[in-house]
Amino acid sequence: MKDIVSVIRKARSERDYARAMALFPYARFLGIGFREERGELLFHMPFHQRIIGNPVMPALHGGAIGAFMEHAAIMHLLWNMESAMQPKVVDFSIDYLRPGRPEDIHAVCRVVRQGQRVANVSVETWQSNREQVVATARAHFLLTPAEDLERES
Repeated sequence: MKDIVSVIRKARSERDYARAMALFPYARFLGIGFREERGELLFHMPFHQRIIGNPVMPALHGGAIGAFMEHAAIMHLLWNMESAMQPKVVDFSIDYLRPGRPEDIHAVCRVVRQGQRVANVSVETWQSNREQVVATARAHFLLTPAEDLERES
């Protein structure tokens, strides 16, 4: 786990977003990426037929959208925290507001509050129009110091 923190630090110093996301196998499978734009991290998951949940509509699978949002929140915390902390999900609540069409989806995160041991993050997703939100999420994370992670290994 400590390796994740050191890789993120190096990736952050080099602005190597792909290296950071490559740490998470499911994020790689979904094709999740991110970049910085106008002072915020913008996350992106490209459309692929394998993430269709309802072929009749067709609509993106809610689980794929949820996984995208969770990965975005974790990466947002890792990328923006100055300290060596590994976020662990305590609670994750999603509101699906409209079906995800068979196209790329985007997300932005905001840290609502970060203390010494807990962080609260909100996530918002959209597709072609940022004003038409597909889903929102509220996430609570336990922040585990890197030295605690070494003891767990």
